Amino acid sequence: MTRRAPLTPRLPSPLQEVRDDRFERHGLRLLLKRDDLIHPDLVGNKWRKLVPNIEAAQGRALVTFGGAYSNHLRATAAAGRLLGLPTTGVVRGDELADRPLNPSLARCAADGMRLHFVERSTYRLKNEPETLGAVLRAAGAEEAYVVPEGGSNSAAVHGCRALGAELRGHAEVVAVACGTGGTLAGLAAGLAPGQRAIGVPVLRGGFLGDDVQALQERAFGARTGSWSLDERFHFGGYGRTTPELHAFAEDFEDRHGLPVERLYVAKLLYGLVTLAEEGAFARGTTIAAVITGRPFP
Repeated sequence: MTRRAPLTPRLPSPLQEVRDDRFERHGLRLLLKRDDLIHPDLVGNKWRKLVPNIEAAQGRALVTFGGAYSNHLRATAAAGRLLGLPTTGVVRGDELADRPLNPSLARCAADGMRLHFVERSTYRLKNEPETLGAVLRAAGAEEAYVVPEGGSNSAAVHGCRALGAELRGHAEVVAVACGTGGTLAGLAAGLAPGQRAIGVPVLRGGFLGDDVQALQERAFGARTGSWSLDERFHFGGYGRTTPELHAFAEDFEDRHGLPVERLYVAKLLYGLVTLAEEGAFARGTTIAAVITGRPFP
């Protein structure tokens, strides 16, 4: 598939150094990898993960999955609008079907996405072939190309490998917030020897390490690159925030003039400040934080 003009990206994304005393007093440099500036509608890692799947779809309609506030659903809907592709979003929670759409789902609908709500128990089993088939039939999307929740599959992991390649030679440590793990899987594979990646999961559960390794094994045949997870900064789980996190994000915005997305980016930056204070990085280390999105709406 030839990429049309509406999907022209700004790549490589900018790399911005910020002066922050919470890092400088430990002899550390902080860089921001501004993936939030790649494209106005397909922001950040959504571009890197979704575009390879759009190319694999070869013009077919798209169907994908997400919760009521899913950044991935919004990005898929926006891609469908820009490219003239039909899109269907399977949304977790059938109780939402009779309620007014929240701003995130309203944006999806405005971009032309058909929304199909399913019971949470069914949603948990969506990767099982029998359940997936039933959901697709009920949604009228049997012929559509299936993009997994969060966009994380082998195509997406290969797409995110370029993120690591863009950061070669710029930082010893690269950190990214993680939902489904596809960005970390590709990022780590793209880094040079001697660089390492840290993933900050925004979900509870302790399962993500196995998921990232499985994604790498499917994409590359084996675990690849140097990477680890720090599970401490989910603030209660996906979609959860606290007054402490909001205060931290507001302070970071005031310090650096950067709008901080709360569900992923704020947790990442909070984690890095904590690690710096704990002495987790040797003096002289340059750290690159991947800014994967911006606040919505």
